Amino acid sequence: MLPNEQAVTVDNLVAECQKCYDAGQRLVGISCAEIKADETFDVLYHFDKDLQMQHMRLNVPKNAPVPSISGVYFCALLAENEMKDQFGVNFQNIVIDFGCTLYLEPEVVKSPFCSFTYVKKDKGKEA
Repeated sequence: MLPNEQAVTVDNLVAECQKCYDAGQRLVGISCAEIKADETFDVLYHFDKDLQMQHMRLNVPKNAPVPSISGVYFCALLAENEMKDQFGVNFQNIVIDFGCTLYLEPEVVKSPFCSFTYVKKDKGKEA
């Protein structure tokens, strides 16, 4: 972990985000990474105050409920809906939940992200 990164859980995520809000930090982004080896998501929250970045990392099993922080930072609803559409993160209680139609048409039943596995071939050997 980075020195400016804090691990959070689903139990303390909203409270920790509220502390950031109360301290005058602005939410600059939320990102998501799928960890295939252990079937989890890392959801990363990025905050800034006076050009000093702080990050929170939430590691959750796939399909586990994740509390929305949009009640604290309203703008989070866009990133949370996007991650719900494209990764399948199970955000709960988003202030405006687009129901997986923020970027996707209602008839789309699979998110647009594809998973690729790259297998490195040994030099001189045919696959």
